[in-house]
Amino acid sequence: MKTFWKIVFGSLLGCLIALIIGMFIFIGMLGSAASSSMKASSAAPKVGSVLRIDKTTLIGERTTEDISALAFVSKTSGSRISLLDAVRAIDAAAADPAIKLIYMNTDGMAISLSNAEELRAALARFRASGKAIVTYAENFSPASYYLASVADKMVLNTNGEAMLMGVSTQAIFVKDLLDKLGIEMQLIRHGKYKSAGEMYIKNAMSEDNRIQTQAMIDGIWNSMADEICASRSFSREQLDGWISNLELSIAQTLLDRNMVDTIYYADQMKEYMCNLTETDKFERIGFVNLTDYAPGRLAQVAKTKAKDKIAVLYAQGEIVTEGDTEQAIVGAQFAAEVEKVRKDSTIKAVVFRVNSPGGSVQAAQFVRREIELLQKEKPVIASYGDYAASGGYWISAACDKIFCDNTTLTGSIGVFALIPNFGDAAKKTLKVNVQSVNSHKHGDMMNAMRSLDASEKDYLQNSIEDVYDEFLTIVSEGRNLTKEAVDEIAQGRVWCGCDAFGIGLADEKGGLTDAIEYAAIAANLDDYKLVEYPVQKSTMERLMKMLGGGASVKAMFSGIQPATRWDAIATQFEKAYGFLRNAEKATFYARMPYITEIK
Repeated sequence: MKTFWKIVFGSLLGCLIALIIGMFIFIGMLGSAASSSMKASSAAPKVGSVLRIDKTTLIGERTTEDISALAFVSKTSGSRISLLDAVRAIDAAAADPAIKLIYMNTDGMAISLSNAEELRAALARFRASGKAIVTYAENFSPASYYLASVADKMVLNTNGEAMLMGVSTQAIFVKDLLDKLGIEMQLIRHGKYKSAGEMYIKNAMSEDNRIQTQAMIDGIWNSMADEICASRSFSREQLDGWISNLELSIAQTLLDRNMVDTIYYADQMKEYMCNLTETDKFERIGFVNLTDYAPGRLAQVAKTKAKDKIAVLYAQGEIVTEGDTEQAIVGAQFAAEVEKVRKDSTIKAVVFRVNSPGGSVQAAQFVRREIELLQKEKPVIASYGDYAASGGYWISAACDKIFCDNTTLTGSIGVFALIPNFGDAAKKTLKVNVQSVNSHKHGDMMNAMRSLDASEKDYLQNSIEDVYDEFLTIVSEGRNLTKEAVDEIAQGRVWCGCDAFGIGLADEKGGLTDAIEYAAIAANLDDYKLVEYPVQKSTMERLMKMLGGGASVKAMFSGIQPATRWDAIATQFEKAYGFLRNAEKATFYARMPYITEIK
């Protein structure tokens, strides 16, 4: 019997040791894969190489390494290159004798509209250097056609489609559903355009919300269309007419209108590229993906002995009082990052890169105060990404200069609070009756189980008015405008960047590299290093967090199962109002109406 138990316990111990060793081997493999990837990336391309940009070139605000299981079972990686690195790499490629041309396939490219705008500007500079850009696609969407239209030669697959019908956005309204469930949402706000929360109290857009959304969509389309027409030989009237009359569908319809230069089958496109690069086989063309090219090339051009630095400070995501600092702007923690930048004497200027729809007023104020202190010691230049609205504008309105893309959504200067009432739902649906015993009349005002009375609504409205007035003051002083002038363009209204310049919300059209160049001038720097804050977790740190994070382990297997249509709807809803799920009290929000996604 003793021998039996020795064998059992020995086997268990052996399994445990094997499991531990296996885990470390797995971690080592991930680290090795990441290291190998970086080493491979640093290899210099051969003379005559073709820089390739396609759906595998994932571009986001910051560079991230894919550590999901999908990266190891599929050739498709989820690693992202930052917009800044992508743009700088394209600019470097223009002067790199090893790069002959750029080949771009826009099919399935996942890139936001404002990032596409900045990438397109870099491609235009590459083309202006005298090097060619060739684009090929099997299908075009408005956004992908906009990006592809910068090329010298545009090719569409002979069997391709291009259902170009302009741009659009949607808003979800759930009042009828909430009424059926017996749930009441009580909205307190200032600003006739401050439509955040409307989805809970209306079953359709208010007229003011429709006006601002229409103006926003028109502004974005005008910006895209003007650039498209400037790159091609047709007018705005022609383009709008073709779209309105549904004349664009199959490849031949685009070729007939000079929207593409030629149509090829896939084999013909390969033959064309072989002729262009003087290569006998397509497989022998020296393609190098932008994601692989950037690290090595930027390491070469960044060699400098300069001690002075320009910091790029990324403020990305919802502005919240607590949460995951990798997914949101957590007020107190982000303020501490700003303080680090302020106290670093080697940092001579800061580019404040804002990509946020806003969030908690309290958290935004933590950040704004530290930005204010930072400005007293060094230049702070704002650069806006997809959004710099409401709370995102609150934290950056006082910057020395604001650079903005035409397609950026900004403004939304307004405040609101949402107070839920689940009392009727609990009683009618769940058959649960809740009663309160209070020391004072309004003791249960925030228990979410009854409606607010008139005096309580007035109480909250007065607080909202105070916060709105503070918001006006911040913008007025930061933008050198009167409070009356700010109020005229405020009222919660969202503006696209192309309209923001004329009303004083932004100073100049330009991307992140433009803001960096201006920061260097403001700090009188001829040579400098770029540093990024907050410092990102290493691949190993992110992996260990996943392995030790319980439910977060599912992120390692993200992407393996295809998302359903209902998953997409749930994701859209979560993006729009997920910030409310942990609300335990009346919180004042400076936030966009909803997350606008342009289709």
